[in-house]
Amino acid sequence: MNATPAPTPAGLLVRPELTQVQRDEMFALLGAHFDGVSREQFESDLAEKNWVVQVRGNGRLLGFSTLLVEPLEFEGERLMAIYSGDTIVAPEAWQSPALARAWIAAVNYLRAAAPGRRCYWLLLTSGFRTYRFLPVFWRAFYPRSHAVTPPREQRLRQHLAASRYGAAFDPQAGIVRFPRPQTLRGALRAVPDGRRDDADIAFFLACNPGHERGDELVCLTEISEANLTSAGRRMIGPSTE
Repeated sequence: MNATPAPTPAGLLVRPELTQVQRDEMFALLGAHFDGVSREQFESDLAEKNWVVQVRGNGRLLGFSTLLVEPLEFEGERLMAIYSGDTIVAPEAWQSPALARAWIAAVNYLRAAAPGRRCYWLLLTSGFRTYRFLPVFWRAFYPRSHAVTPPREQRLRQHLAASRYGAAFDPQAGIVRFPRPQTLRGALRAVPDGRRDDADIAFFLACNPGHERGDELVCLTEISEANLTSAGRRMIGPSTE
């Protein structure tokens, strides 16, 4: 007897099924907070993805993240890779865990659809707020403060970034530099007073000194319940592993 498929988590959308209104909302939200956003570039990035996570409130789009999920083989092991594309949360929703909760539910759902494959998330980030998502919700991720990236994870990080981003990836720096980078607008680029004292933020700024120009730090983490922090576990229901 076949098990009943798990319901699709709220906010997880199949990219080809997005309506024109939903695409317009996403472009408007991204353009309101990033410089260098063109409709052509937005649509090109979106076309490469197969899933979208959205968060809404009072009928408004408050945040979204686009995802490419694909299987691969690496050093003889069957894996699944998740690549993040355009991601933004409106400032009025920064204190809400809604996008984090929706994103973790989404990737757990997608991971469950590929049993037997370890799942890795390759995140590009030019903003310290996005980088902070990693230490808040994941126990092990790379690169990170006070930890050496294990050789296998380093090779996988390099392989995924080089395969996906080609010449835009600088393997020595661990940075992707796009020909037409998107940069946060005005005050959103600034690091508020006191935040540089945070060890994770200080580490991010040291690893990505060109973040204000739109340089993207390449980060890798394994998506598994065992790798969630206590805060990450609060974002999901009872363990299924």
